[in-house]
Amino acid sequence: MNKNLITMLNKSMMKLPTPTNISYWWNFGSLLGLFLLIQILSGFFLSMHYTPHIYHAFNSIIHINQNVMLGWLIHNIHINGASMFFICIYMHIGRNLYYNSFKLINTWMIGVSIYLISMMTAFLGYVLPWGQMSFWGATVITNLISTIPYIGNLLVQWIWGGFSINNATLNRFYSIHFILPFIMLMMIILHLFFLHSSGSSNPLGTFSDLSKIPFHIYFTIKDIFGFTMFMMMFWIIILEYPYFFSDPDNFTPANPLLTPIHIQPEWYFLFAYAILRSIPNKLGGVIALLLSIMILYIFPLINIKMKFNSLSFYPFNQMLFWMFMNIFILLTWTGSQMIEYPFNLISQFMSIMYFSYLPTTMIMMNIWKFLIFQKKN
Repeated sequence: MNKNLITMLNKSMMKLPTPTNISYWWNFGSLLGLFLLIQILSGFFLSMHYTPHIYHAFNSIIHINQNVMLGWLIHNIHINGASMFFICIYMHIGRNLYYNSFKLINTWMIGVSIYLISMMTAFLGYVLPWGQMSFWGATVITNLISTIPYIGNLLVQWIWGGFSINNATLNRFYSIHFILPFIMLMMIILHLFFLHSSGSSNPLGTFSDLSKIPFHIYFTIKDIFGFTMFMMMFWIIILEYPYFFSDPDNFTPANPLLTPIHIQPEWYFLFAYAILRSIPNKLGGVIALLLSIMILYIFPLINIKMKFNSLSFYPFNQMLFWMFMNIFILLTWTGSQMIEYPFNLISQFMSIMYFSYLPTTMIMMNIWKFLIFQKKN
């Protein structure tokens, strides 16, 4: 029965009707699957030698790098694989925004949920080496929960397993970090189910069945080419620049008595961190931080509200999209800087611009819809 089910799934995948005009920007979904598999396998091998204890975690990482056969390679694959995964996920989200692919509502909603789980997984994994930045990053981020009225402090102590970050915290973070990727795998199956139910989008934004071809062999070749290019880049980073994305402070064992001069998360969280820091009020900053991610759930409203073909709106969509990309990059940059003039002012201005993208797009589309209606009459 299982063999027949696998055969049926393989046939449906190979014969999946796929638009003829999709470009290499559609490769990032399969690349995400590749890097998730790499992360699961490399993480599994690392778990064989990692010790989730505050007195041994840092030394176990050194042991993996220096004493375990090819341990340094597996470690470098895992730490850089996370960065490659987020590069692909941001490119994937960016392509969907650019081509208005969020009109596939079920697929989009599941995809955003996968993104949220991947952020949680990456944060928990960053804590595990128990370096200076791991410890203080965990302290800062978990303390944000204390802003919840009435029960905030109680929740923080419950997550910590005590009155400060301790061995219980590290153990539960390790357990959750290990199990979340498998939850992601189940959600990815749902993501693909909804995608195959509706069919993939394409640069023209049309859903006609007249110009579609089987997925195999045409698009498997494109995917293999994408795999080759990214794996070449991945191996160059691993072998030549393995700590390019790492923070120097994390090469020092965690010291609760010594606070780093500048606490910051990994680069893929810096845009949200900049938004958090840009608001002087702690609760307001936490709300803005959550909204910076949750806003992705609202994008399908553009399609629900606009009952017309938005293809003619593309010139304005391109302009707004590239403005949004520049805002994202500037927020990432300011998030890595000290909290001082002029970076705090730039963060505040860019945060306002970041949250203005969605309402601006909806206003512009309403104006465009009105102009088209007037022209027809």
